[in-house]
Amino acid sequence: MVASGFGLELLIGALLFHAYGAYAVLLREEFGWSKTMLAAAFSMARAESGILGPIQGWLTDRFGPRALIRVGMVIFGIGLLLFSRIDGPVAFFLTFFTMAVGTGLGGYLPISVALVTWFRRRRSLALSISGMGMALGGLLTPIVVASLSRFGWRSTAFASGVLVLVVALPLAQLMRHPPETYGLTPDGEPRPDPGHAVRPLDTRSYTAREAMATRAFWYISLGHAAALLVVSAVMVHMVIHVTERLGYSLRQAGAVVALLTVMQLTGQLSGGWLGDRFSKRWICAGCMLGHAAALMILGLATAFWMVLLFAVLHGLSWGMRGPLMAAIRADYFGSGSFGMISGVSSMVIMFGMMLGPLVAGILADRTGSYVPGFTVLAALAAAGSIAFLRARRPAARA
Repeated sequence: MVASGFGLELLIGALLFHAYGAYAVLLREEFGWSKTMLAAAFSMARAESGILGPIQGWLTDRFGPRALIRVGMVIFGIGLLLFSRIDGPVAFFLTFFTMAVGTGLGGYLPISVALVTWFRRRRSLALSISGMGMALGGLLTPIVVASLSRFGWRSTAFASGVLVLVVALPLAQLMRHPPETYGLTPDGEPRPDPGHAVRPLDTRSYTAREAMATRAFWYISLGHAAALLVVSAVMVHMVIHVTERLGYSLRQAGAVVALLTVMQLTGQLSGGWLGDRFSKRWICAGCMLGHAAALMILGLATAFWMVLLFAVLHGLSWGMRGPLMAAIRADYFGSGSFGMISGVSSMVIMFGMMLGPLVAGILADRTGSYVPGFTVLAALAAAGSIAFLRARRPAARA
């Protein structure tokens, strides 16, 4: 299941999230669309994850991750096929929303739900290895960029849709319901003696309503949202900033994405290992300061080495923090209602994904520079470190 999650996130990362910045450059060239419009499409898609999050969480808890992932990957593949045929802003928004629904149903949330129920002692490491697929997708960005340059964005999008339909559905079949369904236990612990029920290993088991009554739930959600202000802004605007504002080529921008990905992979491996041994909230707080510093370096960059420094710092911060978002929720609230808890949390998180690209895009269109927008987002990300520091473990429940 870890390998399946890795493969599914690899497809989503390589073909959509990391590639979107390169698509945005070519869409601006062909249609003349503004930075604000391209950011609005990305933000609208992230609003979907927040609005449908509780429903996705409930469906995952009710029917299991495999069913949701299969449906989501079919929708994602069809969305890419339709995206290759767009001829205006309305079609662009509709197809991008379709892809967002598909990646939401078949991506992070159901994969995390599956893994947190099968792992407890090495939960952070399992989530980090699975999440490396999303990061590794950035290493494939130069390949996607080469395809965009040689075959055009329409052919690349169509081929991407076919690839998703062919590869993702077999991967989805590897996902399973909680181990108790099969008479097993998390972490592969020995099964109990015959005649005894399998005892869940999580000592803290909250319903979504009970989790929402704790301060930790809201502090984690606010900290996560603050981090995604930076992550989403970078996804949408980094390539545009590097090519249009700083004057580097699309291939050089692809190399920056690749370096960022290497650092993200490094951060995920170390973050998963550290998260199983040290305080997750302190690690997350430190990563928030890394996000903020990286975005300021990118905004103020006057040489290519500064862009590379941004990639190193942002990649490490993103990689170390990423898998700990699911792990800390599972540690605090248990795995019994993890899907619903994560779904409700996404209603808060979506504001980070929505506002990051919009703030950067609107201020860039009005001022002619990304510096004001990046500065505002960096300040909010730095403030998010306080939220993680205040997210103390709630009292244990039977």
